[in-house]
Amino acid sequence: MKITFGSQSFEVNPSGENYVAAMDGKNILVQIVRADASRGRMDLLIDGRRVLAHVSSDGAKRWVTINGQTWMLTKTSGAKRGVRHDHAGGLIAPMPGQVRSVSVAVGDVVKKGQTLLTMEAMKMEIRIQALRDGTVKALHVKQGQTVEREQILIEMED
Repeated sequence: MKITFGSQSFEVNPSGENYVAAMDGKNILVQIVRADASRGRMDLLIDGRRVLAHVSSDGAKRWVTINGQTWMLTKTSGAKRGVRHDHAGGLIAPMPGQVRSVSVAVGDVVKKGQTLLTMEAMKMEIRIQALRDGTVKALHVKQGQTVEREQILIEMED
């Protein structure tokens, strides 16, 4: 994975069950001690130091916040592994949050990658995008509504 923070970028690569980040010519070991996906939290050991990280995602992008600093992780290559935000034809909330805007209506034809709605979670903006071309079959949320993790937001059909 490639991590981008401001104008700086560096690679994070799997190493067994852990990860190695190459930064400033130095390899840093990153171990996941405990992950609580339902709350978007992870306990990590970074170069032997224990830290709490808050994680949110949108497609291939992940945002990791540690001590008030947020890094964006993007998948650069390899197999498609990542968290999908779809379930039985519907797009679901990746984490608890609030719907900030809804950009589509029932019956709208959308293209893959088009932003359908925007959420705010942990003071971060998360764009929920169409995973394929299709038509909006049903909207289950409206602007300002608070949603739970894995709540169905939008139903799509081909």
